[in-house]
This record gives sequence, C-alpha cells and structure tokens, in this order.
Amino acid sequence: MSEDRSAPAVYIVDDDASVCRCLARMVRQASFEARTFSSAEDFLAARPVPWPHPACLILDLQMPGLGGLELQRELASEPAPCPVIFISGNGDIPSTVQAMRQGAVTFLTKPFDDEDLLQAVRDAIETHRALIESTSQVERLRRQIDSLTEREREVMAWVISGALNKQIADELGVVEQTVKVHRGRVMEKMKVVSVAQLVRACVSVGFEAAVK
Repeated sequence: MSEDRSAPAVYIVDDDASVCRCLARMVRQASFEARTFSSAEDFLAARPVPWPHPACLILDLQMPGLGGLELQRELASEPAPCPVIFISGNGDIPSTVQAMRQGAVTFLTKPFDDEDLLQAVRDAIETHRALIESTSQVERLRRQIDSLTEREREVMAWVISGALNKQIADELGVVEQTVKVHRGRVMEKMKVVSVAQLVRACVSVGFEAAVK
C-alpha cells in the first residue's frame, strides 16, 4: 500500500533503528503517515520546502553529526517551519529549556507515555496546519499587492488611512473620478469588497497607510 502524500505526516528522526520502527508503528496505528530517518542530514535532504501539507517532526536530541537542536534551528528559518517534538533518553535541563525557547512543541524523556506523544503529535499537526494556511494567505496577498501599479498602491495607502476620495485626489493632484477608478481596481485586484477587509489585508502583510 503506497503512502498518501497528501495526508499529514509525522517525520521521525532517530539514529536508533528500533526506536524509529516502534514510533512509526505507533504513529501509523493512530492513522498518521510515518516517515523515518536515521540522521538529521537525511531528513534535511528529503523534506519538502515549502511544506505542502501539515506535518510534525519527532526528533532525537542527541545524534551523530547534526544534533537535534541544530536541526531545529535550521528548520526555524524556513517558511511555516515544521513543529518539533523532542525525545531523549537523558535530556538535561539546559537542553530542554533551549529546545522550548526555540519553539519545540514539547520535550519528552524516554520512556514516555504513548498517549502523551500522540497528543503532542495531534497538537503539532493542527499548529502546522494553521501556520501553513496563514503563510499561504500572506504570500497570496503579497502577490496581489505586487500586481498593483505604483499609482494604485498610492491610492490604497490613502484608502486604508481613512481618507475620502476627494482628499486622496487633492493629495495626489488628480481628479476625484481618477481616484474612484484606481480605487475600484485596487479592490478588484486585492479581492476585497470593503475598506475594512482591505485594511486587514494590508495590516497582515505590513503595508503601511499613508500619513495625513
């Protein structure tokens, strides 16, 4: 039976093959896809960028070569980074603190309760799902802004500042009808039907309003 590449996936990275097999079996019994790797380097070479579907990473803290904390830092620089669940046979407090500060979902010390791990996986998958959707929306909005002409961006900046068409026309030195035309094109290209929606879209991508 082939893997469903569209389903949420749990990536397991541990240099102990028996641990990988045990975790993969547990994950599959919980109806998730499981993909195992014996090293951080192998995982980095195989992972999809950007992430097309929700996923999470069960990661051993200490491994030969690239360690768990280093891999976590590498992933953190990516768009919609995959959430990390750390497991360790001898996790020390400083490593645990560092992992959590870097955004780990949780840190489990072996032996751990199976249900604790599976609940962490469920939480991580849902977190990643929301992150992917948010990142995708921001990228879409940026493409829409890029499609605007320079004049349309100027008009949009004034519109989200709360300026009326007549005020915008005075600021830009054009007639009010011209502003209305540009404003209509802005709303169409940004795929919004109200100024409130336009404001929210601009805020989400850091597009600044004009200063009155």
